[in-house]
Amino acid sequence: MLSVLTNRTYRHLFFAQVIALVGTGLSTVALGLLAYDLAGADAGAVLGTALAIKMVAYIGIAPLAGAYADKFPRKRLLVGMDIIRAGVALLLPFVDAVWQIYLLIFVLQSASAVFTPTFQATIPDILPDEEEYTKALSLSRMAYDLESLVSPVLAAALLVTISFHWLFAGTAIGFVVSAMLVVSAALPHRKSLAKRVEGVWRKTTRGMRVYLKTPRLVGLLAVTLAAAAGSAMVIVNTVVIVKNMGRSEGDVALALAAYGAGSMLAALALPRILTGVKDRTVMIFGAALLVATLAAIGLVFGQLGTQPLWPFLLVGWLAMGIGYSLCVTPSGRLLKRSSADEDRPALFAAQFALSHVCWLVAYPMAGQIGARFGMTPTFLVLAALGILGVGLTLWLWPRKDPSMLYHTHPELPSDHPHLQEHGSDGHRHHFVIDDLHVGWPGKV
Repeated sequence: MLSVLTNRTYRHLFFAQVIALVGTGLSTVALGLLAYDLAGADAGAVLGTALAIKMVAYIGIAPLAGAYADKFPRKRLLVGMDIIRAGVALLLPFVDAVWQIYLLIFVLQSASAVFTPTFQATIPDILPDEEEYTKALSLSRMAYDLESLVSPVLAAALLVTISFHWLFAGTAIGFVVSAMLVVSAALPHRKSLAKRVEGVWRKTTRGMRVYLKTPRLVGLLAVTLAAAAGSAMVIVNTVVIVKNMGRSEGDVALALAAYGAGSMLAALALPRILTGVKDRTVMIFGAALLVATLAAIGLVFGQLGTQPLWPFLLVGWLAMGIGYSLCVTPSGRLLKRSSADEDRPALFAAQFALSHVCWLVAYPMAGQIGARFGMTPTFLVLAALGILGVGLTLWLWPRKDPSMLYHTHPELPSDHPHLQEHGSDGHRHHFVIDDLHVGWPGKV
């Protein structure tokens, strides 16, 4: 897997991602402490609102970014967003009102909503070979998992000697170093493409329209719903479950580490698995594993209350991490396979926005049901949400999903260059939704 790091451009971008993630992890810890400093017992409400603002920024800003990313050189856009994020991190220690947190979080996450899909859409251009790209996706997944393990430990070590306000400085440094690494990377130029004349609405929604007209991507969205159901349970309720078992804060970290370890194990295995197993099969298996684990733990809670076996919970969280990684890691392969070069940034932005709609559904569900009705109903309701995701995937994502599709173009004149290249009586080629192919063959 590490062989992909021999590509200098990808290596610089990968380490830019890792360093920015560590900085973001430090800010997560610092933000919680800042919220408590300002709001005391209401800190949870402040953080919940900040999380909602983050989701709104992701859902609202990402499609705009995908639509207009081609107006700017990729390197300047990525560096600019890193600088904005660094600037916001430096301002956060000086806030003295909750509304200022909300404003700065919106700016920070809006910059992330531009940076992340643009970054993700750049990697396929750097690594066009599918095997190498798959390795890059697995490395990226491992980077996220390592961040979730390393950042809290690093923050705890730093807080022994410094105030939490200085953690924001670490965040800013992370973004600045990320920007420097992007500057040092030789990003490929976009291919020269004919300029489209489109209104603001059509341009903004283009990625969404391509996404929702592609059956495998609608299936991906359904898989993401199942993944969100499982990950929301872990992220929102781990601390509640572990503390209700009478265990320590260190055990909370251990449970989250088990989840991260499961995700990393799957990411390590995926490049080899995906050489012989279809993406659809792997992702549905991952979603089914999540659903089965949610239901199993929920049933154990129903029988034993708040005293299930501690090893059982750790194994369950390990399985949830494996299932989650199997669900989400191959998604970049599907987006690459389903997009023309000119539409790739918009399509990655659409996935970024739509996937966060799933989390916007799952996070409040995990929190509210858990607070009002307890953990057993929460496990079972989220398992039901996961079953819905798996069922929709099986229904919407065809089992036979070839890239080369036969189709005709009755609307084109016989001398059109596309027909001259591929044949006028019907032809077969790698099929994606674009200006000449506005609907999926066989779909009304």
